[in-house]
Amino acid sequence: MNKKQLATLIPLLVTTASYATIETSLGKANVDLRLRFETVSQDNALDDATAFTLRTKANFKTNAHNGFYGFVELENSLALISDYNNAIGDGVGYSVIADPDSTELDQAYIGYSQDKINLKLGRQVITMDNHRFIGHVGFRNDKQTFDALSASYAASEKVKLSYSYINKRNRIFADDKDIDSNDHLLNASLKTDFGTVTGYGYLLEVDNGTDNALNTWGARLVGAKDKLSYTVEFATQTSETGGAEFDTSYMLGEVGTTFNGLKLTAGYESLGSDNGQVGFATPLATLHKFNGWSDQFLGTPGVGLNDMYATVAGKAGGGKWSATFHSYAADEASATVDDLGTELNVIYTTKVSDFPVGVKYAMYSAGDQGAGKVDTDKLWIWTGYNF
Repeated sequence: MNKKQLATLIPLLVTTASYATIETSLGKANVDLRLRFETVSQDNALDDATAFTLRTKANFKTNAHNGFYGFVELENSLALISDYNNAIGDGVGYSVIADPDSTELDQAYIGYSQDKINLKLGRQVITMDNHRFIGHVGFRNDKQTFDALSASYAASEKVKLSYSYINKRNRIFADDKDIDSNDHLLNASLKTDFGTVTGYGYLLEVDNGTDNALNTWGARLVGAKDKLSYTVEFATQTSETGGAEFDTSYMLGEVGTTFNGLKLTAGYESLGSDNGQVGFATPLATLHKFNGWSDQFLGTPGVGLNDMYATVAGKAGGGKWSATFHSYAADEASATVDDLGTELNVIYTTKVSDFPVGVKYAMYSAGDQGAGKVDTDKLWIWTGYNF
């Protein structure tokens, strides 16, 4: 596709979609477009990757009748420029950008909402807390959904209980890498004077006939007082791998405040290791949100990962910006791996007319050679439209 064709296509897509909004006695439709340019450059033999993609979501939610309603969503990802490895076999030789061309039934469920009870049965988005353990990976074009039964109960204004059973994980790689599973998610929260306390149990298992249970139990406190915000979290995890059992732990401490119009945040996150062999894992998380946007640690190394980070954020030019610095180290260092590198993340978002515009940059500098990482730079520029 040449530049002239592309310049013609973009306004045509927006104009055509703007007439697609439907509001009837049956329900309401919504269309969401996102146009994104992404590049990846790595200090290795792979060619630099370039992607120019259009992600389109179209959904319809019926009006409720006696508490019951239906929801369906279609999602399409189209690569207008595809000089990249899409993680499912196309573009070998380039660096990875995990946005394969795809058209999927992204969500399709029957819901029930009445008084304090909410139920959903079918393909759906499920998120828990800050997405550290359960998320939708909405940053990628094909977001993560689940074939599941989910239920939540607001016992009072301060107490909320939820449970989900998942039998299929619809991941971000089109249909090629979806996983049958036997997952149970439990989450309970209580609002107190100190903040919201959450306890959770995430019992995950890939349904492939092997012993691979990954069981996580934890607690989390999120609160604020005056200009100080704070988060404390701890979890333990037992995993079965190759007939062996491993025990790891997770810790998070984060504080934030505001000063002269700036928001300052500092934190320490530890994904522990069992004797340098297996690291604490969060396979259903929105992983891109954590441990740096260059995505070096989508899988926790066997030596574990300690991430010390600091963020400064503010407003400028009618938009918002932030900059975050990460320093990574092994939780249980080996003879060859201790320093896992550093990373700088910078983002600016604003609006031009009714269109959101964003620019984001990640620069990772590798640490010890034995860690198998290389210097990596990633850049994103995007816009979109929702109606």
